[in-house]
Amino acid sequence: MATITKASAEALQPGQIMFDSKLPGFGVRCQRAARTYFIKARIKGRQRWITIGRHGAPWTPDAARARAKALLGEIAKGQDPATVRDAESAAGTFAELADRYLAEWAASRKKSRSAEADRINLRLNILPQFGRRRVTDIARADVAKLHHDLRRKPGAANRCLSLLHKMFELAEMWGLRPEGSNPVRKIERYPSREIERFLSATEMARIGAVLKRAEIERIALPTSKRDGMKATGGENPYLIAAIRLLMLTGARLSEILSAQWEFLKVDSAALELPDSKSGAKVVPLGAPALAVLSKLPRISGNPFILPGHVRGSHLKNLNPFWRAVCESADIKQCRIHDLRHSFASVGAAAGDSLLLIGKLLGHSQAQTTHRYAHLAPNPVLAAADRIAGNIAAAMNGNAGQVVKMTRSRGRARASAQ
Repeated sequence: MATITKASAEALQPGQIMFDSKLPGFGVRCQRAARTYFIKARIKGRQRWITIGRHGAPWTPDAARARAKALLGEIAKGQDPATVRDAESAAGTFAELADRYLAEWAASRKKSRSAEADRINLRLNILPQFGRRRVTDIARADVAKLHHDLRRKPGAANRCLSLLHKMFELAEMWGLRPEGSNPVRKIERYPSREIERFLSATEMARIGAVLKRAEIERIALPTSKRDGMKATGGENPYLIAAIRLLMLTGARLSEILSAQWEFLKVDSAALELPDSKSGAKVVPLGAPALAVLSKLPRISGNPFILPGHVRGSHLKNLNPFWRAVCESADIKQCRIHDLRHSFASVGAAAGDSLLLIGKLLGHSQAQTTHRYAHLAPNPVLAAADRIAGNIAAAMNGNAGQVVKMTRSRGRARASAQ
């Protein structure tokens, strides 16, 4: 037995083993052409061989000896590095975790579009960094660096954090990482930049005028090449109806485009959608929305309310038509999704509660509706106006009058009825 050195390790022939004279239990062996450092120790009554690493950078005799000393110290404290090693080996690579996440979780728990978004996010942003690494080796510093590297795309960076948080949460549940080891914890997300664009009454009037002219005067507006349709009212009323329904219901674009006639319940004035982003959903229909639907012709053999050019399909892409409408109405920087925001803003400005607005929009979380809070009148201030108005009426000898007080842009206005 002698001290293991670089020369002595490289002199070993296949099948030979050499133990170190400085540190009992530490050794090197040659298997075929590779030399591997190891420790041999008795753990809980069992003889175990624990591999440290192959000879060569980074495992020199001194580095391997230091690692062996640390492992033997853990064993002396009653720990079992071999069990940890086996667990790490079973955990596999992050790429394997990603495959399992997509197959076992995303495929059954998420909408197909959301699952596909996760797949793209993994392929473009996460797997290039973590794919070959072991699940157990990824630390908070690694995740923080990935997040920082994506700082120019804060939305994408935050989506990566959310996805990684869920994946490592599942890794713990599946026994691939120790409990409480999620490396995403305590990493601060970049501030979100919520785009809040609400159409004014004037802008809504201009959109209405453009749609009406397109119907009456058969003004041609561009539409999607994918659908191959012209946007004149006479030839394709469905594009115009789509915009009107989005404005009058606050529904999501996908919900309106994919709606079928069988979902329409005229008696209850609603679209009963069997599936949506938030699951099964009922879209209440006001009288103007019902009027739009009542005027739409049905296409034989096509179940969709807004049929597309391809037989049996629905409208696919409304963006080109919407851009043309906005251009004709002189409306700047307005997305189709902003029609949903505008619907909510009108309700909030009229004093409808956030709970009611959330119900109309089909929000599954109250937090999502909270963005409209600043548009809603202050109920405490409204009560103060009402009470003070009634008292003032009484003091003026008009006790029988009910006085309404409203505030607009910081100025109080009273009207009696």
